[in-house]
Amino acid sequence: MTAIKHALQRDIFTPNDERLLSIVNVCKAGKKKKNCFLCATVTTERPVQVRVVKVKKSDKGDFYKRQMAWELRDLAEVDAKDASKENPEFDLHFEKVYRWVASSTAEKNSFISCIWKLNQRYLRKKVEFVNVSSQLLEESVPSGESQSVAGGDEDALDDYQELNAREEQDIEGMMEVCEYAISNAEAFAEKLSRELQVLDGANIQSIMASEKQVNILMQLLDEALSEVDTIEGKLSSYEEMLQSVKEQMDQISQSNRLIQISNTNNGKLLDEIQFLVNYMDLSKGHIRALQDGDLSSPKGIEACINASEALLQCMNVALRPGHEKLMAVKQQQHLFTELRDTFARRLTNHLNNVFVHQGHDQSSTLSQHTADLTLPKHSPLHRDLLRYAKLMEWLKNTQREKYDGLSRTYVDYMTRLYEREIKDFFEVAKIKMAGTTKEGKGNKFATLPRKESALKQETESLHGSSGKLTGSTSSLNKLAVQGSSSRRSQSSSLLDMGNMSASDLDVADRTKFDKIFEQVLSELEPLCLAEQDFISKFFKLQQHPTLAQGEVESDGGVPSRQPPPGEHRHSMSLTEKDMVRLMMNKIFQSIETELNSLIALGDKIDSFHSLYMLVKMSHHVWTAQNVDPTSYLSTTLGNVLVTVKRNFDKCISGQIRQMEEVKISKKSKVGILPFVTGFEEFAELAETIFRNAERRGDLDKAYVKLIRAVFMNVEKVANESQKTPRDVVMMENFHHIFSTQSRLKISCLETERREAKHKYTDHLQSYVINSLGQPLEKLNHFFEGVEARVAQGVREEEVSYQLAFNKQELRKVIKEYPGKEVKKGLDNLYKKVDKHLCEEESLLQVVWHSMQDEFIRQYKHFEGLIGRCYPGSGITMEFTIGDMLEYFSSIAQSH
Repeated sequence: MTAIKHALQRDIFTPNDERLLSIVNVCKAGKKKKNCFLCATVTTERPVQVRVVKVKKSDKGDFYKRQMAWELRDLAEVDAKDASKENPEFDLHFEKVYRWVASSTAEKNSFISCIWKLNQRYLRKKVEFVNVSSQLLEESVPSGESQSVAGGDEDALDDYQELNAREEQDIEGMMEVCEYAISNAEAFAEKLSRELQVLDGANIQSIMASEKQVNILMQLLDEALSEVDTIEGKLSSYEEMLQSVKEQMDQISQSNRLIQISNTNNGKLLDEIQFLVNYMDLSKGHIRALQDGDLSSPKGIEACINASEALLQCMNVALRPGHEKLMAVKQQQHLFTELRDTFARRLTNHLNNVFVHQGHDQSSTLSQHTADLTLPKHSPLHRDLLRYAKLMEWLKNTQREKYDGLSRTYVDYMTRLYEREIKDFFEVAKIKMAGTTKEGKGNKFATLPRKESALKQETESLHGSSGKLTGSTSSLNKLAVQGSSSRRSQSSSLLDMGNMSASDLDVADRTKFDKIFEQVLSELEPLCLAEQDFISKFFKLQQHPTLAQGEVESDGGVPSRQPPPGEHRHSMSLTEKDMVRLMMNKIFQSIETELNSLIALGDKIDSFHSLYMLVKMSHHVWTAQNVDPTSYLSTTLGNVLVTVKRNFDKCISGQIRQMEEVKISKKSKVGILPFVTGFEEFAELAETIFRNAERRGDLDKAYVKLIRAVFMNVEKVANESQKTPRDVVMMENFHHIFSTQSRLKISCLETERREAKHKYTDHLQSYVINSLGQPLEKLNHFFEGVEARVAQGVREEEVSYQLAFNKQELRKVIKEYPGKEVKKGLDNLYKKVDKHLCEEESLLQVVWHSMQDEFIRQYKHFEGLIGRCYPGSGITMEFTIGDMLEYFSSIAQSH
């Protein structure tokens, strides 16, 4: 340990002018054993600084480095952990507690003893020692000799001090004067002693010589003290005089403080009064406007709006604590309540009168619109009422019950008004539809009988849910009765598409129906949108961001508060959008019913009207949803669109059902089936209607259903046909279907178009083959027998040796079919084919040409069999290919 101490002194502390007094080998408690040294050091220069330095061995070599240092004056406490037992642990309390474990208890005690001595000498017992053995401290300080020990320690410490440069120079100078000092130290010491005695004697003489001066100085000090006593007496008298002045100044200061408090209180009181006067004072002009203001003129309405806003601002002022107890505030609040109730009552009564007055004016104009298919415009009524929109907002914020009552009154009145207008409007639309049917079809079905009960039923179905009309619409009812029979006749005729062609349908009537239906929707759309926009603006039902409860800033910067739920407004379970929707549903409750009735009538007049209605309704629903998906118009039209789509699906199902119920005559040829021409008519009409339509997908699905039903029922009829061969029925009808699809170019039916072509081709070929077996029947049977022998294994050149198929039998069969007989047989075949085929499809020449090709193919086949099975026999047919071509050509030209 001594070697380490000297090494540390030499390498670390001497370069820093420090002296190492004690050292202890320690490691931190509770961690890995990383040893280091705690060193107690003092500086060699004054003032002396005492430190505790942590020294650690470097990781890169065997030298030591200074890691951390603490000033001893920062040490608050030394805790030795246990004073009675040997324990190497101890704590040093600097800015935080450092816990150490010494390598031995002796080193710990020696280090703590050194710290205690340094504390005694330099810090005047500032550091507190805890759990340190009293024996350890007594060993450091023997009883009764603490001061001498301290001095001895200091001397001991001084022994270690080195000479500084100045001391070295002085000693060298003295030794140069006394050159023998080195050779004779005793003589040098004696000389120094004599010189010291001489100096002491000189000092004593000087002190004795200055005794007289000391006496004079003492006398002067006495005189100075007497002067000081005199001055102190005067100061005491001055202090007594100033004491009264101080008391007066204290009183003045107290008065000034009270005056300042009074001024402050007066200022605060003035602020409170100004606050109440500014924010709770309503001008006389506003009071007059609220009590007697004119709610009819624009100026009067503007004055009432300003007055109501001022009143609401006064009522919503956020009063400060204690304001409610003031009598003047209570009186003002009572006045505001009375003004609010009075003006709310006046406003409610006036708006009720406005509703009634405007309603009478609007009802008087109804007769102007009954003849035309137009709805009365309500823009004048809306324009007049929107002047009261701000007052309605005020009423909503202050008197919610009156606001709700006024809303109900408006809804009830407008419901009755719109119900009359809409019923009249739809009645005109129905009569125009009936008139269209009467004009287009009336003459055709004028001779049909009409029973009274049927007429009554038809009239009721025409009116639907519209009820009875009075006044100017009575003549329209008569017109509806007159047109009911013609509509019934037309509707029944449309159900049987097989009995009429596309030319029999009145396209003009359908176009006119389309225009009427479009006009109905075009009239309803702006009416509903205008009314919904008015309700939102007039009743202030637009969506606003929710304000936080408590104080808010009004437009003028006035502190205000929201009324509590129980004061002016009750909590609403419905949102404002829900309120608009409920009001619109009540006002226009008859629109959906009337639309459904009109749709039912149009569908009854002509089931194909559902195509027009689906396109128009889809377009209007799409337009309404783009404007506002949640609007009443969008919702209602969407519901009606479901009905229209259902009617469209019913129309398609009806067409399929009619196909399944088709019965063909057993005595006449089939020809083109009625539902095939019906599909052609439907497709032509649908392609015209659905051009650029939004719901093209619905039509494509209907196409697929219809064409599959057509295919299935064509095969069904072909199988049931007795007069016309099955192949002819299939060939003609699938050729018609293929031609229709090729002409219309319906993309979703491309697969079905190819299928129709394939079926047409297959059945054409089958019919030609089956028909050609009849003109050369025996020849066909002969060669079929030849082919059968070959198939059984007989060689072709040996067939002629078969008894039933020898050359003589072949010649006999060939002689039965000379050219004249063949031509006669072909002529009979042509007549039979002509009898089988219908004129509408014009397939006779196509079939005849196919038979010519097939006959030539058979002729070549027969010649090939003769050449292979009867070689060298010289047997040939009685006619040539050229003869056959001439036969086919002459027969076709002759017919």
